[in-house]
Amino acid sequence: MADAALRLTRLAEELLGEKLPVRIRAWDGSESGPPGAPVLVIRHRRALRRLLWKPGELGLARAWVAGELDIEGDLYEALDLMAALIWERGAVAEGGVHPVRDPRVRAFAKGLLRLAGPWPPPPAPPEEVRRRSGTLHTKRRDKEAISHHYDVGNDFYELVLGPSMVYSCAYWEDGGSLEEAQRDKLDLVCRKLALKEGDRLLDVGCGWGSMAIHAAREYGARVTGVTLSVEQAAFARKRIAQEGLADRIDVRVQDYRDVRDGPYDAISSIGMAEHVGTVRFREYADDLYALLRPGGRLLNHQIARRPEKDESSYHVDDFIDAYVFPDGELAPVGRTMATLEEAGFEARDVESIREHYALTLRRWVANLEKQWDRAVRMTSAGRARVWRLYMAASALSFEHNKIGVNQILVVRPAEGGASRMPLRTRDWTASATG
Repeated sequence: MADAALRLTRLAEELLGEKLPVRIRAWDGSESGPPGAPVLVIRHRRALRRLLWKPGELGLARAWVAGELDIEGDLYEALDLMAALIWERGAVAEGGVHPVRDPRVRAFAKGLLRLAGPWPPPPAPPEEVRRRSGTLHTKRRDKEAISHHYDVGNDFYELVLGPSMVYSCAYWEDGGSLEEAQRDKLDLVCRKLALKEGDRLLDVGCGWGSMAIHAAREYGARVTGVTLSVEQAAFARKRIAQEGLADRIDVRVQDYRDVRDGPYDAISSIGMAEHVGTVRFREYADDLYALLRPGGRLLNHQIARRPEKDESSYHVDDFIDAYVFPDGELAPVGRTMATLEEAGFEARDVESIREHYALTLRRWVANLEKQWDRAVRMTSAGRARVWRLYMAASALSFEHNKIGVNQILVVRPAEGGASRMPLRTRDWTASATG
């Protein structure tokens, strides 16, 4: 008798103390749960073995990446329902699902064990980062982490990001396209930095060169871009040559800590500081301060998390750390601001664009889903599944104010404390490009 779905539903409802809001379809063809709800498809019993071996997020992530778990129906609705029921209630937590002394948990585990099939548990999918040893955020370890994320293939990123090749939050107006919104974001950064003909701009974490190209082409800046990704640098240099801007832009495979050719008139750091880490952020701030001329501006565009009541309890999301951004860390915006000020910067403007990132991520997910088969051929089915899940889940996190993104504009004060800023600092709100 095919009844695995019903048995799983009963086990989950006994553990959680309420009805499941999603439907379950099991490997034996059985189904259980509310009609019309999103369907959690468990394609193989291996998924249960993964969860028993690694209770919590990592076990679920491994099953998802391996294709043993899937969702039919609205992905966002399903993630929302499961997050509200499981993660936000603490049923899935770091290291397990409630303490093992809880009789409900023990009953749940025993029930899963009967359904899971023979041991041992399957190996982790090949897309998972192998555990790194050594000190966090050394130059070597950071280079390896960046390579894991960004050296997936330029063609794959172009499929997801679109022609703009900008892998950070766009700046939207109603009815605009993704390419227009990304152009507007780059232009906003240039205007906040007050770039003008001949200014030296350092673009830290320059990606595929989009910011450098925009600053050089539209504002006449002379740009140095640094990235740790060999593939990004090669792609950026090719684009720059095609634009006829090779005399204005220099792209280097270089750690920002090794840049020594300041001073620069301005620095842009867009979606890079998340890779720096708490232990290195003051060093990051000090280095960028030293690279700016007095009166020069830094635009730090960075994802932020909500503060914890006990900051020592913060830990990096297991799925993100294992499959997406190894060693990536988020900090509250207040901590980022304080560290920049401690380095000597003066804070001049902070703009939250949280809702803009949710819109951006939903467009990226749509691009991926529209060309799914091609994306799988470019990388792997597991890698494509990683990107779909992380971008969709991140969109929901931005929408629900679990995380945010901020553009922080700071200045290195000139002699006597002068900022060399206009009295009305938000003159950048009127786009120079129309």
